[in-house]
Amino acid sequence: MVIKNNVTRMLEAKDIAYSPYDLPNKKLSALEVADFLGIEPELVFKTIVALRPGSGKPILALVPSTYEVDLKSLSRVLGEKKVKLASQKEAETLTGLQTGGISPLALLQKGFTVVIDNSIELQAEIYISGGQRGLNICLPTEALIRLTNASIHPITRNRV
Repeated sequence: MVIKNNVTRMLEAKDIAYSPYDLPNKKLSALEVADFLGIEPELVFKTIVALRPGSGKPILALVPSTYEVDLKSLSRVLGEKKVKLASQKEAETLTGLQTGGISPLALLQKGFTVVIDNSIELQAEIYISGGQRGLNICLPTEALIRLTNASIHPITRNRV
């Protein structure tokens, strides 16, 4: 049975085509999600929570499962001297979501800055968390970019 939540209801209300996928209700890496769904790993984007120094808005960096976020590149595109990765506890506290279920679509009104790796431009659609563990959704890349008001930049390094 496919999960319904605020993310799926919002997509339906905005008449955005998406496909939901049930996953095991445990923390899976983006690579494990790709393997479970039987899709190319470059199609699964993971959401990484990063922090600015001081009290600036937290950042959601979306990168393909096969890469890591490059904090220097992310800092540069945001005009920051330095950003750091949030710990699992910090990410869960800031987002109100469990790691493995953090989705930019569940956080649209929460003040996060969203930056997506420019490799998204190679994909017509991508897979991201649906806002909770056990739910992944596939949606058009243009819809994700528009809904999140994301900026697109090269922010990855080191293939995993």
